[in-house]
Amino acid sequence: MIRGMWSAATGMAAQQLRLDIISNNLANVNTTGFKKSRADFEDLIYQTDRQAGGMLPSGGQVPTSLQVGLGVRPVAINKIFSQGDYVNTENEMDIAIEGKGFFKILSNGTEYYTRAGSFKVDKDGFVTTPDGDRVQPEFNVPVTTVSTSIDSSGKITCYGPNNTVVASGQISLYTFPNQAGLSNVGRNLFQQTEASGAPTEGTPGLNGVGTVAQGFLEVSNVNVVEEMVNMIITQRAYELNSKAIQTADQMMERAASLKTT
Repeated sequence: MIRGMWSAATGMAAQQLRLDIISNNLANVNTTGFKKSRADFEDLIYQTDRQAGGMLPSGGQVPTSLQVGLGVRPVAINKIFSQGDYVNTENEMDIAIEGKGFFKILSNGTEYYTRAGSFKVDKDGFVTTPDGDRVQPEFNVPVTTVSTSIDSSGKITCYGPNNTVVASGQISLYTFPNQAGLSNVGRNLFQQTEASGAPTEGTPGLNGVGTVAQGFLEVSNVNVVEEMVNMIITQRAYELNSKAIQTADQMMERAASLKTT
């Protein structure tokens, strides 16, 4: 009974973690470039009272084992990098990535990566994130620019009066061998880790790198209906584990109340 209480307690802790992840997914349902998370769990060790395949005193062989599991634990929280939907903003500095890849951002001398393409132009003409971090490689929009054009291959062209070209450049995208190994740092940013591998710079549309779309933003890939269903399942699983603890407690109370007359 004590063993059952501890196993159910690990189940409650696991469902609480899953609810935390679901809550964060729902909180970011309208966050540009957000990628939902999913918890992975694994069962704990087993207490083995009899091993399958062992020999019995009678000379026979044990056909099945006698093992009792001791609960569950979280083993990973994975980012799901499926493509989010697109929204047409008609803003020429909004850029969505169609396919694989990240924009590179430089913040306080540290390189970060993002899927959120809601870029701005600062007072010096550089393309930046809403937090003021410059997009890499840097691109300066001249003050004489009237309009900016970005094609699907990432070529950016600034036009001045009389439709003359005043500046041009190239947007690069970066891919990773294991993008699920990137570290979340908040502000729609990811950071390279040993698990993610080193980034590879590429031109949009070439060698498996995604293309870019001007005037669009990639919204969160969170499916509200799916998260609500997962929330209900998580709630019921939490209730069942708490019920198991209550049942084990009642059984212990019943055993403790037994006495001989």
